Order: sequence, then structure tokens, then C-alpha cells
Amino acid sequence: MASFEEELLQDAAEDARIVEYIKTHLPSELQEKITEEELYYFLDLIVDYYAESGVLDATPDKDGFVEIDTEAIANHLSAKAAKEGVGKFSPEDLLFVVQAELDYGLEQEEN
Repeated sequence: MASFEEELLQDAAEDARIVEYIKTHLPSELQEKITEEELYYFLDLIVDYYAESGVLDATPDKDGFVEIDTEAIANHLSAKAAKEGVGKFSPEDLLFVVQAELDYGLEQEEN
């Protein structure tokens, strides 16, 4: 069994892989506009959104999929970033971040 410190290191390494994936899958103009630090921030917000919205508790459809409203997540990220003084990001731009995070998860499931 992994110690708490080992689990933290594993989580940090996984977050780094996700952020790198997102960064490389954003359109080039967004790669220049959104910093790596901001991507970590948005990743944390996405995880919090999943936990708080109940999407993790949703019943999958017959094919095993759960409906995720990516536009609602992007709107949430945009509003939260503005409220917390992180910056003004359009939901349209953040939709690319949300989609890349989902794509990463799907690719991991396939492997």
C-alpha cells in the first residue's frame, strides 16, 4: 500500500501528464494565451466541478457513458476565474480545455 506522500506524488505526476496533454492539444493561439499555471488551476476546477455537480454519481447509459455538459463546465470555469481574479477567459476558449481533459481521460481508458 502506498503511503500518503507516495499518493500525493503520484497525483502530482498524473496532473502534470494531464496538463501537458491539454497544452499540446489546444489550438496554437490558446497555447500562447493560457499559461501552464492556469491549466493546473482549470484542472482543479474541473475536478471540483465533477465532484460537486453530481456527474460522478450519474447512472451511465446502456453504452456505459455519462452525459457531461462541457459548455456548462466551460461557463463555470470562466465565471470562477473571473470571480477569483485569475483572469478573464471566454467560455468558448475554455471549452477546448474541458474537451482536452475529457479526451485525455478517454485515451487512458482505452489503454
